[in-house]
Amino acid sequence: MNFELSAELCALRDRTRQFIAEQVIPYENDERQSHHGPSEALRRELVAKAQAAGLLTPHASPEMGGLGLSHIAKAVVFEEAGYSWLGPTALNIHAPDEGNIHLMEEVATPAQKERWLRPQVAGQTRSCFAMTEPSPGAGADPSMLTTTAVRDGDDYLINGVKWFITGAEGADYAIIMARMEDGSATMFLSDMDRPEIILERNMDAMDACFTGGHGVLRFDNLRIPATDVLGEVGKGFRYAQVRLAPARLTHCMRWLGQARRAHDAALAYTRRRQAFGKPLAEHEGVGFMLADNDMDLHTARLHIWHTAWLLDQGEKCNFESSRAKVVCSEAQWRVVDRSVQMLGGQGVTGESPVMRIFTDMRAFRIYDGPSEVHRWSMARKLVHMADKAAEGA
Repeated sequence: MNFELSAELCALRDRTRQFIAEQVIPYENDERQSHHGPSEALRRELVAKAQAAGLLTPHASPEMGGLGLSHIAKAVVFEEAGYSWLGPTALNIHAPDEGNIHLMEEVATPAQKERWLRPQVAGQTRSCFAMTEPSPGAGADPSMLTTTAVRDGDDYLINGVKWFITGAEGADYAIIMARMEDGSATMFLSDMDRPEIILERNMDAMDACFTGGHGVLRFDNLRIPATDVLGEVGKGFRYAQVRLAPARLTHCMRWLGQARRAHDAALAYTRRRQAFGKPLAEHEGVGFMLADNDMDLHTARLHIWHTAWLLDQGEKCNFESSRAKVVCSEAQWRVVDRSVQMLGGQGVTGESPVMRIFTDMRAFRIYDGPSEVHRWSMARKLVHMADKAAEGA
């Protein structure tokens, strides 16, 4: 693996960094934000700025209107975008749309791409991904899926309840995972302005960085024509892996930018704040935290870049993306937590951006698979690989 970045990628990185600093961060105190994320009006204003800067939806293919970034290029650009909690929204690389765009590029038919994907890449629409369900339904274990899809002539009737559906309020279309009569799973596409799709409520979550918040959706005899099946019937779990492995990694990329922002704030503060006759940064305990932050940031970046490089070689990276997700979510959380500690009172108030980053980031160790589930999955694969090696010895 060559760690040298091309001149073109360095230029794109610098352009993204400048865009975030000059055109996005000034919006962070905009009143068009709530506990359920940036408003649609604010999102559209930010998207227009990214489009004018030539930075909108850079991960999408050139055919769809994007820049066609490789996974390594995404790692570089997404980190810069993530330096502001509004950056991913501006560039149209926020969750769940970023992962949905990737999945649609890989699986959707040409007609489906024209209907749903192209306007999404242009920043005109948003989407949601409806898989997680209340108990006893699917959560960290997707095989517990309870939402059903029953064939009815040339259509399917979908019934069930989903929750923690990021971006549901205001989304233009949904990708819905449902269980078939034979126990397999299928993904379905649907416009969200259907009377059979009911947004029961938005959940009150710690984070406030996702437009549309996290909704509870109910499907009441939602009729989906066979032409709106995403991919092939019965292959929903397989397509979920197409989406989830890269999406886990892009979460790591964006949150790395936020962790770096928190560290930069702590470093600046400890260099100028005096206590006991010298700057805080010159006290050993604070200096150790700064050093630990740097090590955690670098470790996270190496995991991201290595997994991105493997994805660019065509590897599936289910194991590596799980490993990166655990390492990054925990290392980046430590960085932000230390930064709060170094900032003292400033770290637990809105006087600095770090309090906001802290509350937004905590959920990262849970969504897209809790750390414990990824560790368990990795352990099973490690044992399986060891067993196969022993059999072949």
